[in-house]
Amino acid sequence: MTIGAHSSDETALESGADMEEGDLASPSKEDLALEGQSAEPPESVRRGIGVIREYWKNAPDGPGVYRMIADNGDVLYVGKAKNVRKRVASYTRLAGHVNRIARMISATSSMIFISVATETDALLLEANLIKQLKPRFNVLMRDDKSFPYILIANDHEAPQITKHRGARGRKGDYYGPFASVWAVNRALNALERAFLLRSCSQSYYDNRTRPCLLHQIKRCSAPCTGEISKEDYAALVGKARQFLSGKSQSVREALALEMTEAAEVLAFEKAARLRDRISALSAIQGAQGINPRTIEQADVFAVAKEAGRFCIEAFFFRAYQNWGNRSYFPRADASLTENDVLEAFLAQFYDDNPPAPIVLLSHPIDDGALLEQALSTKNNKSIKIIAPRRGEKKELVDQALTNATQSLSRKLSEDANQQTLLAALAKVFDMETPPTRIEVYDNSHISGSQAIGAMIVAGPSGFMKAHYRTFNIKDTELAPGDDFGMMREVLTRRFARLTKNQETQPAADVFPTKPDLILIDGGQGQLSVAQEALALSGVSDITLAAIAKGADRTLGREQIFTKKREPFRLSPHDPALYFIQRLRDEAHRFAIGTHRAKRKKEFIKNPLDEVPGIGPTRKRALLHAFGSAKAVSRAALCDLEKVPGINKATAQSIYDFFQKK
Repeated sequence: MTIGAHSSDETALESGADMEEGDLASPSKEDLALEGQSAEPPESVRRGIGVIREYWKNAPDGPGVYRMIADNGDVLYVGKAKNVRKRVASYTRLAGHVNRIARMISATSSMIFISVATETDALLLEANLIKQLKPRFNVLMRDDKSFPYILIANDHEAPQITKHRGARGRKGDYYGPFASVWAVNRALNALERAFLLRSCSQSYYDNRTRPCLLHQIKRCSAPCTGEISKEDYAALVGKARQFLSGKSQSVREALALEMTEAAEVLAFEKAARLRDRISALSAIQGAQGINPRTIEQADVFAVAKEAGRFCIEAFFFRAYQNWGNRSYFPRADASLTENDVLEAFLAQFYDDNPPAPIVLLSHPIDDGALLEQALSTKNNKSIKIIAPRRGEKKELVDQALTNATQSLSRKLSEDANQQTLLAALAKVFDMETPPTRIEVYDNSHISGSQAIGAMIVAGPSGFMKAHYRTFNIKDTELAPGDDFGMMREVLTRRFARLTKNQETQPAADVFPTKPDLILIDGGQGQLSVAQEALALSGVSDITLAAIAKGADRTLGREQIFTKKREPFRLSPHDPALYFIQRLRDEAHRFAIGTHRAKRKKEFIKNPLDEVPGIGPTRKRALLHAFGSAKAVSRAALCDLEKVPGINKATAQSIYDFFQKK
């Protein structure tokens, strides 16, 4: 079975995977009768099979990855196989394909093959390609944000403890993953109180002449000003590493013994400090919820299915502690089983996340041994994947499964409410069916400066933040503050691209790229401009409305402008009005936030950043030599040539740049 590609409903195809080329034109009677399909498949399926047969002739006879490509170049499907030639042959039968596979075959216009050395290499490559290309017919993770970790750095004599997310480019020990930023912040606060490690940046540390506030509130031992010796600070760092590595009990016992000894010699202040540190450690462990007794490190995954939807709950246990959980709602065909979805999910999840030594699952997966081998090779350590049936491991899995079931129930309930709101919106705007994609537009600027346009997207699952877009206003001829011109530019750019690409999504896709409804923040003027922009782009089948704020910008008094009817208002207590307000406010929030970020970037921008050929090293040398960018702009050519690392040509380039300005 292919991770992230083939499901249990494809197991029937495996029986035909060993066909020879001569068998392709004459499928067996059993093949034709499978699932009650007739001997004459639709013309689109026959065409797709013909395409696959042509590519099958040159398919590699060994392990590898294959891609099925649509007419417009989109990748439909990524799969891996121990023998690519045999796997591709299974798609060339004239019957026996479930609906999902038949749709995929009918949409295929070309294929790409990649040969690899081993099947484990194929599995890892497949998972990587699925995450990059997001094929329509694969199981897809919807949330692949990186997890936060705690880092104790090794690049300084006084190691820093800090939160880390992303690539591990800094030397040090990483502890995690934590399921949320909130969980890692809580742990960091307690660890600072327990071990008094510094959390400040290197520049802040280097410029201290006296202890900062964190030392005063007993959250740092202040190695920056010598309040603690290097040896004693190193001992604190060692204890922190022990605690985070799972030796929490021995660390607490050592601190308790030290507290007792301090009390016996009447060093009550020291004993009180140690007591507070022990209390901080207890707070970390006590706040984690269910904690394992015999399992030091494990990742736990449980999958629940209901109404054709899936939820995968992930728990992370480190140092005998629960470091949080996260819910995932992967995009998967309803015909797939829990085992298939979990298998596909794991391959993608561990593409960029390090696994624990033990991975516990609620459902066994077919390629568990292959995934074990791939993860062990990739991470240079032994990884075990288990679907436990008894004991504490089973208790942890059951706990995760309960959470998965509850999360899925909440999600379905939220989506049902969302469907009700979408139906109400369709009624308000005289739409035949509830919208599946709503786009809302807003502009933000200050007297025309740093002007941006923003688009937010909502659908049956709520706000779709991965689809949000911003537009930097490029038209230099617009008058400052010309909201009409900005809206015209944003919509023209958006729908010119849509028309060019002719994005016609098949019915199988849950979330289209073409909107059913567009909402504009504004009144009749904005509506007219939007209608003109859509007409120029050749778009005519999208419902368009403008939402104007009420008198004195009073909530509940919004006036709605559409092409089909006179301006109207909804009842202040109408759920559809509340929904429209939420959509408008989200667009406004996104536009304002993006504008502020752009304005802040402009404020801190250094004029030297605009000089061609000046990178960070030369910029630093110039600032050291002259003190400021303003002084560099006034410097004589001969003075610029004297700066280390600045040759004559570069000095001339800098001089000419500022002279022109």
